Amino acid sequence: MSSAPLPRPAVPPDWPRRVARAFSRAAPDYARLAGAQHTMGMRLWSRLPDRAEDILDLGCGPGHWSARLAERYAPAGRVIGLDLATGMLEVARQDQGAAARVSWLCADAGALPLASASLDLIFSNLAIQWCPDLDAVLAELHRTLRPGGQALINTLAPGTLVEVAHAWARPEAPAALLDFCGRDRHLSATRLAGFRQVTVTASQPRFHYPDLASVMASIKGIGAQTARPGARLTRADLARARQRYEALREPEGLPVTYQLLSLELER
Repeated sequence: MSSAPLPRPAVPPDWPRRVARAFSRAAPDYARLAGAQHTMGMRLWSRLPDRAEDILDLGCGPGHWSARLAERYAPAGRVIGLDLATGMLEVARQDQGAAARVSWLCADAGALPLASASLDLIFSNLAIQWCPDLDAVLAELHRTLRPGGQALINTLAPGTLVEVAHAWARPEAPAALLDFCGRDRHLSATRLAGFRQVTVTASQPRFHYPDLASVMASIKGIGAQTARPGARLTRADLARARQRYEALREPEGLPVTYQLLSLELER
């Protein structure tokens, strides 16, 4: 039996443009609404190596982690904050400024405009799940890392936002997410890319919100939603979704569960 990875389901040809547009629109509110994303990023932060000079923050968003990486590895650290969404980079430049010692770059993770063997560390918190070609992304990470370099990645697996899917329970539900890859698929892609050491850890962080509007704001407000052409929600749709979600309410509020994969890769 062949060990070649199965291809990812087909995605719309304009997917990168839709993702970039959604995250650009969300950029002004991202920092305020990304509490869950920040919490998950802190898990990755605790795994950072002691030393690194040339660093890439892949999918940097408004630049929070880029600035922290520059501070963490000062004075020698040189950080590139890279994102597909120009709106995110505009906010990053405005909020982080030159003092963060970060250069900002708009590019696709599957085709990095960086020299081979030019990086010591790649940090990526909840970005690569939006990339339709996982093999291409991991191949690029391997190519741009120096021997012994590390990539620390948080990404999402199937079952993420299961409560949201249950509440809407219809194909045109507003959380129009790309099909996520599971742990085995990520392991296959890392081996295909040629990484020498690979650790993939799965966890299920859960967050709570007071109502459906807050749940949806936490998704839409960070850009994690792309509009499906022709989708129109009625008041009846909204009332039905609210009722279904309320049936899941816990003492802390309405639950939102992420299936988190944390990858530690060494070239």
